[in-house]
Amino acid sequence: MKRQAVFLGVLMCVGPVHAQHVQHVPEGSARPDPPALKEVSKDFPTGGALEARVMTATLEPGTTSPWHTHSAPVAVYVVDGTFTLEMEDRTVSLKSGQAMLEPVNVKMRAANRDTTPVRVVIFQVSPPEDPFLVPSK
Repeated sequence: MKRQAVFLGVLMCVGPVHAQHVQHVPEGSARPDPPALKEVSKDFPTGGALEARVMTATLEPGTTSPWHTHSAPVAVYVVDGTFTLEMEDRTVSLKSGQAMLEPVNVKMRAANRDTTPVRVVIFQVSPPEDPFLVPSK
């Protein structure tokens, strides 16, 4: 019973997981929603020690991040507002409840082109010595 309670606590902390992965949870128990993002990537680092980073960010209206790249995939989930990711070859806008996997080694910047603040949750797994982002020139 204690093991099941710990498992449920972990599920609630790590976020959305597809229901097929929690079928053994008793009816009436807390269950995660379907995934906001489910994407396969060959760009995730392998081997050695890896560090999971979960961060939040708020972009005020009219602000942008510096141009940068990532050496490992970054998943971004929009909590509030409309998040815009500007890349050299395209621009993607996501609304509250949407998520995406940002590409690796692509020059980009985050932007808020709306009139209300944007809040996002950012998740990255990479070697501990790798920076979250690499500024671009």
